[in-house]
Amino acid sequence: MAEIEIGVMRRQCLDRRIGCRELLETEVRAWERHRTESGARIRWMFSTDQARAKMAKSYPQPSLKES
Repeated sequence: MAEIEIGVMRRQCLDRRIGCRELLETEVRAWERHRTESGARIRWMFSTDQARAKMAKSYPQPSLKES
């Protein structure tokens, strides 16, 4: 989920040169505030089981350890 949000931030907020750190921090805080207030959510394309079937290496089955 973090990688998705970083990608959205890059497209919506960091799509231009920002000349100083202070402006960068201000822009990112404003973007975060807007994203939170708008109730932005990630819409998953498929379930965990579908992800495991399609991308088995990235979504391995969890092992059940007996104690």
